Amino acid sequence: MATLKQVAAHAEVSVQTVSNALNAPHRLRPDTLERVNRSIELLNYRPNRNARSLRTSAVELIGYCVPSWPNQTHLVMDQFLHALCAAAERTGRHILLFTAPGGVDGMPTYDDLHARRLVDGFVLSQTETHDPRHGWLKQEGIPFVSFGRVWKETTQPGAWVDVDGAAGSATAVRHLHATGRRRIAFLGWPKTSGLAEDRAGGWRDACTDLGLPTAGLAVRCREDTIEDGARATARLLDDDGAVDGIVALSDILALGALRELTRRGLAPGRDVGVTGFDDSPLAEVVSPGLTSLRQPMDRIAEELITILTGRPGDTAPAGRLLQPELVIRGSSAPG
Repeated sequence: MATLKQVAAHAEVSVQTVSNALNAPHRLRPDTLERVNRSIELLNYRPNRNARSLRTSAVELIGYCVPSWPNQTHLVMDQFLHALCAAAERTGRHILLFTAPGGVDGMPTYDDLHARRLVDGFVLSQTETHDPRHGWLKQEGIPFVSFGRVWKETTQPGAWVDVDGAAGSATAVRHLHATGRRRIAFLGWPKTSGLAEDRAGGWRDACTDLGLPTAGLAVRCREDTIEDGARATARLLDDDGAVDGIVALSDILALGALRELTRRGLAPGRDVGVTGFDDSPLAEVVSPGLTSLRQPMDRIAEELITILTGRPGDTAPAGRLLQPELVIRGSSAPG
């Protein structure tokens, strides 16, 4: 394998110039940068990752702990992982996937990965209130960024990228209202979930703005399952037969709503409009197709990698809130 000195000799430049081409290409004239890059390619030079990251504090390998959702099927995880890996690889970096227990029990895994120079920084997800990872990573000076905000804290403990769930739910309400719906219910999760409260708040605010009722129209499911979505829909229909629209916090709950409506001989879309959230693969294959809010996974991944790999001193915003897109299908056809 070629060395840095050999590349410099081949390009007839100094070792520092080669280093600049690798770490600060903006410092070189275009013709010099082109000559150095040509030598790097011809000699098949590969930088020593550990030496480079130690010297420059660069984030070269990125760790991501694959979260576990007990008793749940998270349909968008594959989409996110693919987008994250692709975004990292476009910058010449790679993602190292690992698992760890939640809370403080998982911190030794993070410590070990960084101490052994297996990763230089982390992308976090499944963030929780008082999440111990943020404080420890900040204390150790290890770069990190979160997919998702830490709820119920006055200030965020680090940089983050998230999707505006409140705006998404409000968009779904306005869409159902535009199709003639006037009693639009919400299927959510328990109040302990900040994400659930955010999306429920968007539903509530939009209904209020449109002059629609909300009392008795929000049902909280214990778990994010099709069965719980179906049970919640049954409660709504039994208690309030006039419900003509349902905004579900997730595609899974929305699929449960579709199941219960069909079981009762009601036509989703014609009798009751239903929307989900995530635009998971199942949203397109069920009949009728499920109207759902699509999270911009490619953009999320790009933003996460950009924040994490930015140069020291970059003035990037501490948080980036992205907008979901409503994908309209048959489940919300006009009544």
